[in-house]
Amino acid sequence: MIASLMPNYNRADLAFARGEGAYLFDTAGRRFLDFGAGIATSSLGHGHPHLVAEIAAQAAKVIHVSNLYRVPEAEKLAARLVAATFADSVFFCNSGAEANEGLVKAFRKTMADAGKPERTRIICFEHAFHGRTLAMIAATGNPKYLAGFGAPVAGFDHVPFNNLNAVRAAITSETAGILIEPVQGEGGIRPADLRFLRDLRATCDEFGILLGLDEVQCGMGRTGKFLAHEWAGIEPDAVSLAKGIAGGFPMGAVLAKEAVAKALVPGSHGTTFGGGPLACAAANAVLDVILAPGFMDEVDATSRYLWRGLEALVQKYPSVFTEARGAGLIVGLRCAVPNMDVQNAALAEGLLTVAAGDNVLRLVPPLIVRQPECAEALALLDRAARRCLPMAVAEAAK
Repeated sequence: MIASLMPNYNRADLAFARGEGAYLFDTAGRRFLDFGAGIATSSLGHGHPHLVAEIAAQAAKVIHVSNLYRVPEAEKLAARLVAATFADSVFFCNSGAEANEGLVKAFRKTMADAGKPERTRIICFEHAFHGRTLAMIAATGNPKYLAGFGAPVAGFDHVPFNNLNAVRAAITSETAGILIEPVQGEGGIRPADLRFLRDLRATCDEFGILLGLDEVQCGMGRTGKFLAHEWAGIEPDAVSLAKGIAGGFPMGAVLAKEAVAKALVPGSHGTTFGGGPLACAAANAVLDVILAPGFMDEVDATSRYLWRGLEALVQKYPSVFTEARGAGLIVGLRCAVPNMDVQNAALAEGLLTVAAGDNVLRLVPPLIVRQPECAEALALLDRAARRCLPMAVAEAAK
């Protein structure tokens, strides 16, 4: 007999009762160091006093009114995001997949408004992940996610990551734009080369197409800058955000230049819950923290400390870990043994991590972690690696 919750997740037999900072406590009272952060979503950790207070205060006023009316909290949030980024205007929604859908629709509509309705195709990249809707699994292109859902939604072309020649060869008279994650998360914590991002910007300008960046996982301060593409010194035409934008409250956003944003006129796109008072209050609280002077510098310094420790683990346990990858606080260890075995070993030691593609163990802690929590995580990973050494011997003997 089927369970009341649909069986589309392989859930660990673990339930959490409360959280505090970078730690979660299960229903039996055991403490876990959370370096998964709800898959890069709990950007301020658990129980952050400012975030909790702002959500509670807004919930006591008004939770939802719809976009039939002005939402002052959304207007404030949009203005702050515009001031902090390349963007001229913002659309709010509920998730990363919905943000990517909105971005693609805006690109197509921009081309149609420019008298080029044939330009509907988007160039995407191998090992990408853009969400679970029918269109976004087509944009992702992973056969595992496409299986069983019929013919993929048309309009997406896939090329190798970090390969400019392949991108240029894929551009046709039907191309509207490019969609890329500056750091691929689900696909194995693969950073785009900064030069590649700069070359993509130049290529889009050369061919008159649009550049969209999926920063759902790597944006909102996770790389040590507010948006990951800032490391490359470029400005995209649009960026999708979600996950950490509201510290765990469901929210997504499309940030866009005026030329793209103006395409979404009344009736062209919408969402019932997007940009509601409660979600925007949560997101404004997150901005209060991560835009505070010095916060990004602390994230950058902490991430460098963590990176050095991960590289040391690769050197110490080459039969368990083969490579450290990533940027800022979106990092990973490519494993020589099955990454799920390493994840389970880390869990047994009290460390929460997330598996990713290419046999990578993903580490995406809350942005509020500092060196003491990272030192603890590295010690727990060391113990987890020791647990995995017999597996490594068995793998080598095959």
